[in-house]
Amino acid sequence: MQPRRAAGAAGAVAKKIYKERHTMTADECKQKLIDAGRILENAGQGDLTRGHVSIRVPGDPTHFYMKPHSHGFDEITMENIVVCNLEGEKVAGGGRKHSEVYIHSEIFKARPDVNSVIHTHPTYAVALSATGQSLKLISQPAAAFHDGLPYFTETIELIRSQAMGAGVAKALGKSKAVLMRNHGAAIVGASVEESVILAILLDNACQIQLAAMAAGGIGESFDVDNVGKLHGTITQSEQYSINFEYLRRRANRAMGLPA
Repeated sequence: MQPRRAAGAAGAVAKKIYKERHTMTADECKQKLIDAGRILENAGQGDLTRGHVSIRVPGDPTHFYMKPHSHGFDEITMENIVVCNLEGEKVAGGGRKHSEVYIHSEIFKARPDVNSVIHTHPTYAVALSATGQSLKLISQPAAAFHDGLPYFTETIELIRSQAMGAGVAKALGKSKAVLMRNHGAAIVGASVEESVILAILLDNACQIQLAAMAAGGIGESFDVDNVGKLHGTITQSEQYSINFEYLRRRANRAMGLPA
């Protein structure tokens, strides 16, 4: 495919995804959750059954769909998806509610702009969080967090209460993600496409920083304005949609499913 045709095809895919996101049925939204789970598992962010992802119910910002307890990211189905309210209570669905549901409910409560929340324990993000160091803007993945990556430092424990969930939401503030020291990360997005891609970029950025530190330290960096320009390029909704679709196809191929 010629470059111009490829760009046109990618733009058409992005427009289709944008339209779907604003007119999704319940089943279409649940399928997005299933796709997100497969992508995260394929990216190595599963950590057994401990990670979770959620999406607000279309047309109802007071409820959200969520991966069920005791299942891996690649085991989400239409039948076991859980529906919860902003108090963290299960109101529907065939699966068991996650004990850390309050990460999601309290962030949704505090951030009306957020439509998807992910909590994972990505290896490199946890390792960087254990150093207490801030994320350095030394790579393209790191540039996605040009506007800040705060820390939640209250506990290493599971977030099993509204108060603890509110603490994570407060630490997150207006940022795209928050490192939970020695525990994991919470990542948010205006769409599930955004939250999934950011979750992957975050761990990539932490991996690059740790590798640079181990190789002798971080050298000269580009100035803030230069990095800020890249941030604007790679955090467009079209970029999230195109890359989510690629990762969905890749994850499906890995599972022997139609791409």
